[in-house]
Amino acid sequence: MIVQQQFVTPGAKGRPISLDVTVDTETPDAPLVIFAHGFKGFKDWGTHNLLARYFAERGYRFLKFNFSHNGVTADEPTEFTDLTSFSENTFSIELDDLKYVLDFAGSGAAFKPTNEVYLIGHSMGGGISIIQTAEDSRIKKLISMAAVATFRNLWPRQAEKQWKLAGVMHFPNQRTGQQMPVKSTLLDDLDKNPERLNIIVRATEITQPWLIIHGDADSTVPLSHAEELHAAQPDAELYVIQGGDHTIGGRHPYTEKQLPDMLREFCDRCITFLQND
Repeated sequence: MIVQQQFVTPGAKGRPISLDVTVDTETPDAPLVIFAHGFKGFKDWGTHNLLARYFAERGYRFLKFNFSHNGVTADEPTEFTDLTSFSENTFSIELDDLKYVLDFAGSGAAFKPTNEVYLIGHSMGGGISIIQTAEDSRIKKLISMAAVATFRNLWPRQAEKQWKLAGVMHFPNQRTGQQMPVKSTLLDDLDKNPERLNIIVRATEITQPWLIIHGDADSTVPLSHAEELHAAQPDAELYVIQGGDHTIGGRHPYTEKQLPDMLREFCDRCITFLQND
């Protein structure tokens, strides 16, 4: 039987990280996949629960989590009600969070510990996952999904001067209509950690098997980002999904019982990659 178990672990700056693990009760010690969501994302977005179940049905434990400063709360896990924490997020905070999740997976606090995991990161979470993989030998294989090759893809560069002067910039959420604030401490983080947060440079350092997946109709993070990552690390495999948008067919809310065809293609390619030695 496929079940989903809920957990909470401490994250960056003492804020909680909510996470869940989807697993077949007949294979409780299955290999562990960890999924890192993107900017303006959360673990229960759209198709993510179906994604987790798809992997669990095929022999994996699937752990997904909310970054501690992603703006959702335990009371409202699918709405951005904590814009204060959202405004204070940085890339270094997300790297701390991902490390805490990896520590949790290896601690034995909730399930059989594992120090070898497979990591999937989407969009901004893909960039975070690339950096973490370069730094962390516990990650056995990496899959980047529509990942950014530079964090500065997330806003127009010409906006940075005004952003620093004002101390905050607002990012529109097309789905909710919210104007979501991000403090200029995010830019400070990039300026203070130029080497660590340079995704392309960190990509050159990855020695683990790496599958780069991107849709050729992605208007949010263009396919050129995947091509830049592949050029930086030619040992990685690049797989292009024809017609795939930024979420590869996913959307929120999602009421269907089955994954969209393109997202199922994504899952099948991932599972083949994970199964290969």
